[in-house]
Amino acid sequence: MIPPRVIRKYANRRLYDATASRHVTLEDIRRLIASGERVQVVDDRSGEDLTRAVLLQIIAEQEQFGSPVLSVQLLEGIIRFYGNPVQDMLSRYLEQSLGTVMQQQRSVQAQMAKAMEAPLAPLAELTRQNMEMWSRMQAQMLAALNPHAGAPNAPGEAAPADEPPPPDDQSPK
Repeated sequence: MIPPRVIRKYANRRLYDATASRHVTLEDIRRLIASGERVQVVDDRSGEDLTRAVLLQIIAEQEQFGSPVLSVQLLEGIIRFYGNPVQDMLSRYLEQSLGTVMQQQRSVQAQMAKAMEAPLAPLAELTRQNMEMWSRMQAQMLAALNPHAGAPNAPGEAAPADEPPPPDDQSPK
């Protein structure tokens, strides 16, 4: 597993990404996480891990200013579980549920990417099948029009010379 990207939080509350050598905002950290990166936020002076607090702050901002994911009922339910003997069970359940949703999302994205790689592949297969069917129908029609012809000629093989040409309907009688 790739180690998390370390973000340092200074006394002036500014965040610094040492990997990118630049100051970052909470929105920058949210984008990093959304793109699949793991982050660890540490206090520059004490080395204390502040990751949970920063992630909760990002979630609070998203819930307040964005499109909320957590309904009031869900938030109330989570609050009720704090200090409850099944708190650990809820935590594991939520982690597993979110993991399953993310795995399904990756699967759907992979299927969509696969479909977009060759969007015409199903159409090409259908066209090939139609061409085969058309060739068979054409061969059957030709055989019905000329029953004396027997088996069709192999490619490059000339028609037998002893057969008379087919009658011309337009000739004078």
